[in-house]
Amino acid sequence: MPIITAPVVAPPDPGGPGGGTPIPLPDIGEALAYYTDPTGTVWPLSSPSAGWFTLPDGVSGLGAAAYTLTTDPQPRGGGRLRHAQPQPRTIVWPLYIYGHNSHLEFVDRWRRLATAFTRTLRVGPDGRRTPGTLTIARPDGSARTVRVFYKEGFEGQGKKGSGLVSDVVALALWCEDPYWQDAQPVTVHREQSEGRDFLAPYPSVSSSQVLGDTVVTNPGDAVVWPEWRITGPANLITFTHEDTGEEFILDPSATGHGDLAAGEQVTVRTDPAQIRLQDGSPDGENWTSALNWPEGVLWGLAPGPNRVRFELGGSGPGSAVDLSFYPRYETA
Repeated sequence: MPIITAPVVAPPDPGGPGGGTPIPLPDIGEALAYYTDPTGTVWPLSSPSAGWFTLPDGVSGLGAAAYTLTTDPQPRGGGRLRHAQPQPRTIVWPLYIYGHNSHLEFVDRWRRLATAFTRTLRVGPDGRRTPGTLTIARPDGSARTVRVFYKEGFEGQGKKGSGLVSDVVALALWCEDPYWQDAQPVTVHREQSEGRDFLAPYPSVSSSQVLGDTVVTNPGDAVVWPEWRITGPANLITFTHEDTGEEFILDPSATGHGDLAAGEQVTVRTDPAQIRLQDGSPDGENWTSALNWPEGVLWGLAPGPNRVRFELGGSGPGSAVDLSFYPRYETA
């Protein structure tokens, strides 16, 4: 029997053909919205021609995250805030689903959409569940995303006349990270230049250790946890956050590998912590032993400017550091 599969749809261009019509959403005005399921299939949520569209009345959960506050009572009355913990958010997203020509067309769309959202709850071969991504795109081309898991709501109205050629669902989408992310990463690249003759054409000095004291600006509202990619040659790698004094050191020899050779790369993810030598295997070789535990701190970047320092011992032409992160925001 034939298998019904979801159509592969390119992400809508807010200003281009087929991008749909901006819809008014609470807190953010007119915007386009689309959902990317765990398989990478994109489902436009703002285009009636798709056979479903968002009902703006009832959309909620796009504002600032909720916080749990830990406080201490004060001897003279009142209290003092000790800690603020952001909580997971739930987004409510109502959809109107219909068939242009028949009941079967409506049922086909209904089933495919239900699968696209509930697929986030399936456990994959790696033992983990993969979230979907909800994207809000503005008319200027900027976009923010949030990772979502289906919670409930794909039920229909359950009243007379519904479910024949149309119905309405009110999806509840649970977000383990309440912050929205920019759709485009911020990147920083530092690379060792070719060495120069000290006397030709005039006296000059180039560092073989320090790739840069630099200021990295986080334009978002919350701390971000960057990803680093280090390209050899290098024999000792030190990253320091000069504002906080936190640093971590990678020693390739601690893994039994020896120095990082020219062209070899190590990727460091700070949340969750993961260090991998990119050796061509799907996940890379585990290099956690290269980190100076327990003193090393895989530090994050606070909102605003951050003074950081990259040092690569044994560096040479081609040695490089690439830093990337997605700014995080309170609202869509």
